[in-house]
Amino acid sequence: MNIYPKLLETLIEYLKKLPGIGEKTAERYALALINLDEEELNGFADSIKEIKNTLQKCEVCGHLTDQKICPICSDENRNHNLICVVEDYKSIFMFEKTGKFDGVYHVLGGLISPIDGVNPDDLNISSLVKRCNNLSKAEIIIALRPTIEGDTTTLYLKKILNKENIKVTRLSYGIPMGAEIDYLDVLTLERALYDRKEIA
Repeated sequence: MNIYPKLLETLIEYLKKLPGIGEKTAERYALALINLDEEELNGFADSIKEIKNTLQKCEVCGHLTDQKICPICSDENRNHNLICVVEDYKSIFMFEKTGKFDGVYHVLGGLISPIDGVNPDDLNISSLVKRCNNLSKAEIIIALRPTIEGDTTTLYLKKILNKENIKVTRLSYGIPMGAEIDYLDVLTLERALYDRKEIA
């Protein structure tokens, strides 16, 4: 027997689909939404709807944006010869929180994983090579998860980019094995960025 009205039960189920939200938290959030006034509730609902309608991938780097080209790629004060390669847009938000990286980014959209059917052609790699070829002296910083899939992708990128005579470095290994970049604390990420190593 459901203790909540059907509509509230449905809302709780949707909230549980979000990462890190279990039954109790979903219930608490759902009940909190009831206490919002109508204007706040409408604004909340509209912002959720607009996520799908407005947000898109940056045409240059693949980052999440509400414009054709994201503010990072269009910022002339950033070093466009220094490109940090990440798995997804969540990692970019973490790097930006450090306030220490003045380069730009490139989102791969995943990691090479043959067991999961993800091959190099499925990732945003060819556009990275094109970007590098249009630069005078590019350095690529590979900032991927230190896992088998991350290392496989790193070695593949190193092989491809070496053919183009592009300098390739990676974050230092102060990052624990298997760690998600977007869950690291800012200080650890800043140190890993500063101590980056050239890939042998």
